[in-house]
Amino acid sequence: MRYLNAILLTVTLYSCATAQEAEIRPLDPRLTDYEYPYETHIHRIFSQEQSLEMVYMDIAPAEANGKTIVLLHGKNFNGAYWKTTIELLIAQGYRVIVPDQVGFGKSSKPQEYQFSFHELARNTRGLLDSLGVTESHVMGHSMGGMLAMRYALMYPEATSQLILLNPIGLEDWKRKVPYRPVSWWYANELKKDYDGIRKYQQESYYDGEWSPEYDQWVNLLAGWAKHPDYSQVAWNAALTYDMIFTQPVVYELELLQMPTLLLIGTRDRTALGKPLVSPEVRATLGLYDELGEQTAARIPEATLVEFPGIGHLPHIEAFDKYRKALLDNLK
Repeated sequence: MRYLNAILLTVTLYSCATAQEAEIRPLDPRLTDYEYPYETHIHRIFSQEQSLEMVYMDIAPAEANGKTIVLLHGKNFNGAYWKTTIELLIAQGYRVIVPDQVGFGKSSKPQEYQFSFHELARNTRGLLDSLGVTESHVMGHSMGGMLAMRYALMYPEATSQLILLNPIGLEDWKRKVPYRPVSWWYANELKKDYDGIRKYQQESYYDGEWSPEYDQWVNLLAGWAKHPDYSQVAWNAALTYDMIFTQPVVYELELLQMPTLLLIGTRDRTALGKPLVSPEVRATLGLYDELGEQTAARIPEATLVEFPGIGHLPHIEAFDKYRKALLDNLK
């Protein structure tokens, strides 16, 4: 009976996933038909001898406390997934600024661009300068955590507090994972479809579990993959994979002199290049139940809050726990 129930559950999940995939509409590289939770604006920049557009949200609270928080998205996401965090922060009086980095979300997808965390940090600083923001809290999730750390290292006087939500880059994958060129990452991006995207997120982010609220983040990436101009998105994704792999910030943690809050879901096992290594090596990568403590020990003014049993996205998977931890530790 248990075996039969397992089969029925598998068939049901497959049928639901197939029906979900059929409803996905193609999305163009700039997400012009994809609605963000708040009004978006365009910051025009001239970078690497080309004109580019950086799209961002700038949300003012009803009653301001005079402080600003900048939210930096992860690689497989854009500013829209910060919706509940934005609502939480503006209710506390914070002005919240949420950029889509060049190559991501609604921002430009250049064919030629030397992606680096330094360059993205400079772009972010330019945006904040244009908005008159001289100092802010900076919060980054996943790849956004790597960018937040680089930003804080480059602009320590402008960073009143650094908040890292399950950041990647807390280990140097180059020491264990063989290098692959941009063309390899590009070929893999071109193969992506709904089933592959959902499988990755379900296994990597949610420990095999699934909730309907997670569908929207699969649908966005799958909608891109269904568009005839998807190659633009895939190429930028490949370039940024190379950036992440080759530009670790882990060796500079001791230089982060501002108050730093680490919010870590300990079930997270995110690491770049896992399919390229043996099972034995794979078992040593992305151990966030260890990486959080190791990182906190190296950052001079670090506060670590762990979420046992929670994965890569605490702000989506366990919002109530995340909410309390964030509010209790905002400086």
